[in-house]
Amino acid sequence: MRYNFSPAKNPRVLIIQKVYGQVINNEQKIKFEKHRFKKFIKDVVLGTIERSEIINDEIKNIETNFNLKNLDDIFKIIIRCATFEFLYKPSLSKKIIIKEYLNVSNFFLNSSQTKYLNAILDTLAKSLSK
Repeated sequence: MRYNFSPAKNPRVLIIQKVYGQVINNEQKIKFEKHRFKKFIKDVVLGTIERSEIINDEIKNIETNFNLKNLDDIFKIIIRCATFEFLYKPSLSKKIIIKEYLNVSNFFLNSSQTKYLNAILDTLAKSLSK
């Protein structure tokens, strides 16, 4: 998917921002503005938050390969959101999910972190395909 709008309007950028906002202040009500992908954004944000235990368990399965404890919150949120999509959006190709999160990760992370994210997401996708 190619988007003809700014990164700030990219659905996955909005997803990451909303989940991050909830991590920072879980008392705050999440608002979903009008967007052509509003349903998708809402599904992923709420699903990532509601299924955090299941998602974290799946991520723990690959922790022996990666040091995930010292990662920034934003990095962890990207991994959680992608994991939600791997698990609960089976109609989306895992390769597309990885590509989309790598594209938007440039908005939040530096290039060396993006390479590490690629390795983590690739490993997660393979682990969840078994």
